[in-house]
Amino acid sequence: TPTGDFATMSRPRLKPLDQQTIAITGATSGIGLATARRAAERGARVFLIARGESDLRTLCEELQRAGGRAAYAVADVGDPEALAAAAEKCTRLFGGFDTWVNNAGVSIYGPIRETRPEDHRRLFETNYWGVVNGSLLASEALRSREGGGAIITVGSVLGDAPLPVQGVYSASKHAVRGFTNALRMELIREQAPIAVTLVKPAAIDTPYKDHALNLTGQA
Repeated sequence: TPTGDFATMSRPRLKPLDQQTIAITGATSGIGLATARRAAERGARVFLIARGESDLRTLCEELQRAGGRAAYAVADVGDPEALAAAAEKCTRLFGGFDTWVNNAGVSIYGPIRETRPEDHRRLFETNYWGVVNGSLLASEALRSREGGGAIITVGSVLGDAPLPVQGVYSASKHAVRGFTNALRMELIREQAPIAVTLVKPAAIDTPYKDHALNLTGQA
């Protein structure tokens, strides 16, 4: 257990949820959507990030009608400049964020050898580079924020136990696990007041499979 100055400097002072601003990528579907709704219900200011403006607008209006505080920005997490612009908008509207959630993700069903290199790379742009871009952006913002904050990344159980039909996806989640665990250790070493959490869901009833590229020839 850390003691003295190390404990004081390195531990974030996380705010109660109803005092937080939470930025969520992949906010219009699946776990991101459920998280946005639940956070807004509990009083958090919610900043929504996704690629589809129509879905973002619809969700934002839904949350606001229910009494929530919400705003959004259109961005592809694989584009660091677009993601930085989204974070800047969050800062303009809400004064920054206390928690950043890396949730955006896509998958491919099919053998690795039948996956085109461009599709392989595109998946990594979202699943791996999206996490890198979001985590680095958030760590820079939170290290100077009073009380620090939290970075939460949605990984997968396939980051521990790969499946052959989802080999490319599994590889991306292994990369996410390695990056996130290493980043956490570096932030601890730097005594940055940032909590880093990797969530590794198993099967969840979301539209995940419907959004995936399917190379199997089967439903």
